[in-house]
Amino acid sequence: MKITLTSKMLLASVFLSLASVSGVAMAQTSTQTTDPGHPRVNEIDNRLQDQQNRVNAGEAAGKITPTQAARDDARDEKVSNELSADQAKNNGHITKAEQRKMNRQLNRNSKKIHKQKKSATPTAQ
Repeated sequence: MKITLTSKMLLASVFLSLASVSGVAMAQTSTQTTDPGHPRVNEIDNRLQDQQNRVNAGEAAGKITPTQAARDDARDEKVSNELSADQAKNNGHITKAEQRKMNRQLNRNSKKIHKQKKSATPTAQ
């Protein structure tokens, strides 16, 4: 039996379709096993939220400019993206090493926010 080019293409498309369907099914099962109450993840999430609140408060009080706030948000967004990526590869958890790394980043970000608020000139009211 001779396999033609059309038959090969048809077989390849069927194979790719099956592979993509099985990939979607595997992705769905991995998201169902995540632990939303994982303490290390919760700690990082809470710190990110606290820093976001500090930046918003500083901007509202005129102690942080919109440019500085955008920069602070970008730094925290980087940590948030790392958290999401690490959770995706570990079924919703992060390792202690990943937690330490993110805490160091958040500590640096926090110090920068503090310096900006401290060095800001008071606005005339």
